[in-house]
Amino acid sequence: MAHERLVRVPLKECAYDIIVGRDLLSRAGELLKPVLESARAVIVTDSNLQATQLPVRLARGLEAAGIAVRTIVVPAGEASKSMEQLAYLLDAILEGGADRRLAVIALGGGMIGDLAGLAAALLLRGVPFIQVPTTLLAQVDSSVGGKTGVNSRFGKNLIGAFYQPRRVLIDVDVLESLPRRELLAGYAELVKHAFIKDAEFFDWLEGHADAILAGDPEVRCAAVARSVAIKAAVVAADERETRGERALLNFGHTFAHAYETLTGYGPELLHGEAVGLGMAQAFALSVRLGCCSQIDAARATGHLARVGLPTHPHQVRARPFTPEEVLALMRRDKKAFDGRLTFVLSCGIGRAQVVADVPEAEVAAVLAGQS
Repeated sequence: MAHERLVRVPLKECAYDIIVGRDLLSRAGELLKPVLESARAVIVTDSNLQATQLPVRLARGLEAAGIAVRTIVVPAGEASKSMEQLAYLLDAILEGGADRRLAVIALGGGMIGDLAGLAAALLLRGVPFIQVPTTLLAQVDSSVGGKTGVNSRFGKNLIGAFYQPRRVLIDVDVLESLPRRELLAGYAELVKHAFIKDAEFFDWLEGHADAILAGDPEVRCAAVARSVAIKAAVVAADERETRGERALLNFGHTFAHAYETLTGYGPELLHGEAVGLGMAQAFALSVRLGCCSQIDAARATGHLARVGLPTHPHQVRARPFTPEEVLALMRRDKKAFDGRLTFVLSCGIGRAQVVADVPEAEVAAVLAGQS
């Protein structure tokens, strides 16, 4: 049995715990009741998970502690991160009766966490929110830190709010049924935390990546706990991304979000795959601008490629992305100001910095395959 780990997110006004372990769904009631304000909850999940036993296991775990539960299902897929599905979800919660003590529990991947979190933030101007992430990507990234939101036709996550959960339950057992592609998508965000903050963690990952992806529960618990601890520390230092520290978590994402927009947020390119590609290109840009050594960039990119993440755009789709279409989307990125490009760049494995006003010619060179 994997040892249960507790990671504290030490925010000034709304600190909370992340619990990492095994068989947590069956104990959800006992683990969540201390942070709930009433014995009523709504589970928000998607149509794929509805076909599994996970919603039933979570509901039974809550009901065992006397918590009354109902479940709302939205269509699976990134397309549900929309204003239309947000309106549907809010109506569905209100239709069943809601007050400010009703808890909204997100059971699913990043899409569900982002959508349900924004609904919780808006519902009656804020109700208790719980994250129960079911993908590795959501466990190490979107479930931690309080970012919620939906997509716009103008880009990813452009409509949203900061809204922290009361608690996060990370049950690594739910990863057993995930296909390797989904696990790899999550691994991209996990290793990102090592790239930006923890060189020793990356050393460890080089020796344990295969065990994480193969399903060793002890190693998964250790990796997830360490990864979320890094993110928790960054979030605590800069909760609303005003000091620049939290922006480090966007390493690789300026490239990634452009590729996701160009592929329509569809199954052609998962978010974590886009981040893997984006990090490889961010390392290349870092080398071009003299921030990172070629040795560190090659080591990092080689690791991404070895585990099976894309590191070149031709691995994503046959028709090449043109530098201009990618740059056009980058100019609309949330980190861009007055059209000037801002990137998170590597200063070597374990260190990163935000660099403003990066010359477009340098970015275009990377996009054209020059490094």
